[in-house]
Amino acid sequence: MSDTGTIKGIKACVFDAYGTLFDVHSAVGKHRLRLGDSADSVSILWRTKQLEYTWLRSLMGHHADFWQVTGDALDFAFDMHHIDDPDLRRDLMDAYLKLDCYPEVPAALATLKDRGLRLAILSNGTPTMLDAAVKNSGIEGLIEKNFSVEAVGIFKPDPRVYRIAVDGLKVKPEEIVFQSSNAWDAAGASAFGFKVAWVNRFGQSEERLPGRPDAEIGDLMKLPDLLV
Repeated sequence: MSDTGTIKGIKACVFDAYGTLFDVHSAVGKHRLRLGDSADSVSILWRTKQLEYTWLRSLMGHHADFWQVTGDALDFAFDMHHIDDPDLRRDLMDAYLKLDCYPEVPAALATLKDRGLRLAILSNGTPTMLDAAVKNSGIEGLIEKNFSVEAVGIFKPDPRVYRIAVDGLKVKPEEIVFQSSNAWDAAGASAFGFKVAWVNRFGQSEERLPGRPDAEIGDLMKLPDLLV
């Protein structure tokens, strides 16, 4: 697997949102001074528990939307760091609606759209969260559809989530290339039947799970060169 191969027969590019298009750590970055030396560890734990709660709620059959999960995970991170600051909590949650996109995202999406590819997001986020992030990043003119797991009431990597994009775009799974920076999400999408470009922004190891990405890239600017 490398960034030098090609992926053929693609009609649509579908992107994970958080960690792939949008920098989840930019929320804490906006309030770093208020968190002091705890900023990085709070941000990492917040993200870790956010993902864990999606998987655990899916297994337990007790769905809550991603906004609640994000708040619950922040509360856990605050507890672990002995932080009791309702104003800071409110401001961090508000910042999660205004995450920065990664620097190359607008240009990469524009290049793909100019080539006639359909572009969509498929995310754990709620419709409100996704609409806010897309608008804040100025990419609303590039994204055709925001697909949320709320349509099926369970989180990734349940196959029903990936099916949302197939049904919504009315294309075959193998005509979709899915991009995620999360190795487990890349594996889940591949196992479902998508072509997958794993955006390995953080130098992760490949997961030992069913499903294997078709390509590995360091950022989204490398994606257009993979598609023929």
